[in-house]
Amino acid sequence: MDDVRIPMHGSGQSLYVAHEKVYPREIDGRFARLRTLSVWVLLGLYYLIPWIDWNGRQAVLFDLPNRKFFIFGLVFWPQDFIFLTWLLIIAALALFFFTAIGGRLWCGYACPQTVWTETFLWMERFVEGDRNARQKLDRGPWNANKLFKKAAKQALWVSFALWTGFTFVGFFAPIRVLATEVWTFTLGPWETFWILFYAFATYGNAGYLREQVCKYMCPYARFQSAMFDHDTLIITYDKERGEPRGARKRGTDPRAQGLGDCIDCSWCVQVCPTGIDIRQGLQIECIACAACIDACDDVMDKMGSPRGLIRYTTQHSLDHKPTHVLRPRVLIYGSLLAALVIGFVVTVALRSPVSLDVLRDRNSLFRLTDDGNQVDNVYTLRILNKTEREQHFRIEAQGASPLTLLPEREYTVASGDVYSLPLRVRRATYDPVGAETIRITVRSIDDPNIHATTDARFLAPAR
Repeated sequence: MDDVRIPMHGSGQSLYVAHEKVYPREIDGRFARLRTLSVWVLLGLYYLIPWIDWNGRQAVLFDLPNRKFFIFGLVFWPQDFIFLTWLLIIAALALFFFTAIGGRLWCGYACPQTVWTETFLWMERFVEGDRNARQKLDRGPWNANKLFKKAAKQALWVSFALWTGFTFVGFFAPIRVLATEVWTFTLGPWETFWILFYAFATYGNAGYLREQVCKYMCPYARFQSAMFDHDTLIITYDKERGEPRGARKRGTDPRAQGLGDCIDCSWCVQVCPTGIDIRQGLQIECIACAACIDACDDVMDKMGSPRGLIRYTTQHSLDHKPTHVLRPRVLIYGSLLAALVIGFVVTVALRSPVSLDVLRDRNSLFRLTDDGNQVDNVYTLRILNKTEREQHFRIEAQGASPLTLLPEREYTVASGDVYSLPLRVRRATYDPVGAETIRITVRSIDDPNIHATTDARFLAPAR
């Protein structure tokens, strides 16, 4: 990316510093292993789920042309859009809740940018070597070795990005059919576009931009301060213990030399994927990956000093004050989140596989038969079949007195279709006198457990 430079008036200086590539050092430790596990689990789910079958179909498939959304045993229709809104609210509250407790855990372990960037870094290390080898390779002149390694890395990156784009489209089109079309070069224009677009986005964000997405493009880093307080768990450097910094021999007492525990080795900076110095305090660029904790703990072990110079802690703890995990914002976020999750699960579990809407005919309130002994009300029924197969339905109606349906017959509704039909309901004129509430039910003949009921107002004359 070309650097934009705007000279300051009368000074000739730039307002922007040229971007320097970050070469994160590979580190081993408990948080690095946890992050690796997270990458394997999340990418494993992403790449494997489209290939799982469920009752003869793809387990997870968002079939946009047919307006069906399959998630294992559940089938959602456009009319179920409320569930998507519900899920987005749950996701937002979950982000607030976990951020208030543990800081940027999402960024460090589960964010797609973090997960795919980590994968691209693995491929880069595999081809080009460790941090020092990569820096030396980039500074060196172009030769056969450099050309080969750069080409091999790009080949891995492009192949992985294309596989990612193919998998993404496989959530919206049957992936086995999609694979056949790719193999036989019969892929449609829209499928081709989205595979290439998502592959380009993956390559650009995770391979090229990397930490710049977190530092300059991600809005989460900007509004996270609104969710932090002095009881939020953050990654921080203990200045009281670490300062003043200075090199020393192993096994010596730093206090005798007027030094703190930090030996100023800069390993915490070298392992940071965004290239910041955690010793300067909490910064918006920190994604809470905890690589600096692993690096510092390793150095402390070698120097014979206790771990925790850089650690997960709270500002209150650093200030020698008690930390409160249960506090108003956590209780409010947690209560709302629990209520929404429970409500979502219960609503999805109890939702009817068929829906029924009843609309009154507005042209006339009611109509008396020629002899005046019976009265008719006309309705329009809309039946939505949310099941995965065709259903045969029968209409039933109940009221204070016997009701007659005209016409009285069975209706066949295809899977996912909305079937509209006029319905005339008849009863005795004065039994009971005046209007009443009736109950209209649509019930499947194939499976009596599949039914929907709604109430409607039946109008009739009063004496």
